[in-house]
Amino acid sequence: MANLKEIRNRITTVSSTMQITSAMKMVSAAKLKKAQDAITAMRPYSNKLTELLQSLSATLDADSGSKYSVQREVNNVLVVAITSNRGLCGAFNSNIIKQVNALISDEYAGKNVSVFAIGKKANDAFAKRDMVIANKSEVFDALTFENVAQIAEMIMEKFVEGEYDKVELVYNSFKNAATQIIMTEQFLPIVPVENDANTNLDYIFEPSKQEIVETLIPKSLKTQLFKGIRDSFASEHGARMTAMHKATDNATELRDQLKLTYNKARQAAITNEILEIVGGAEALNN
Repeated sequence: MANLKEIRNRITTVSSTMQITSAMKMVSAAKLKKAQDAITAMRPYSNKLTELLQSLSATLDADSGSKYSVQREVNNVLVVAITSNRGLCGAFNSNIIKQVNALISDEYAGKNVSVFAIGKKANDAFAKRDMVIANKSEVFDALTFENVAQIAEMIMEKFVEGEYDKVELVYNSFKNAATQIIMTEQFLPIVPVENDANTNLDYIFEPSKQEIVETLIPKSLKTQLFKGIRDSFASEHGARMTAMHKATDNATELRDQLKLTYNKARQAAITNEILEIVGGAEALNN
């Protein structure tokens, strides 16, 4: 009977876990719809603005160029790692951490690499190695363009002051609920596009090229960072919904197996009791 009690306790535990994972799946599914609509609506604007920025950068002279497009010898690199504040979302966070580690050990081996963490998981991973210069996990509590713009301004200021020669963004790009694509984008300095049909357009600058550059480039960089964080936010809920769906299915399968085992053990215990009663009765008759 002690064995039956242990099985009953396990069934209860698995059932409780299944209820939790199912609830988390429903919550992420509800949040995913809103996040997916937001990033889907924003992508065309962000991509077009980036395209215009790169085309404009390709036409700039050295005198009218932006301070954000200055090419320097790369010695100090800042990696902006965008993760989540919570776990239980499969390999969502670990993939970003692996990608950042790969950049540190391979592409920027021998360079001075620092990490700007957006998300508690990135901060936890790299704070032990004293690589985190800032942690802006609270941005997910109020994910607005104004809050992200403040972070972008901080990063842009560090680049302009020469603290870092290159800034990279590492985040999960949302494809669908089951698929996230790890993206590594150069944030600063701005990379002009190669000469093509777009860069050969005859631009008319009004009021002036310099004023347009000073206004457009900071806005485009802020939009690029906002898009990356929005992408990561949608990807997080998609990954969590998928992970919790699988966890619920596994819990259901385990619960059914435990119930089958419990019924077999219970039937065996009943059979043994019957045999003992019949054996005792036969002994009394003899």
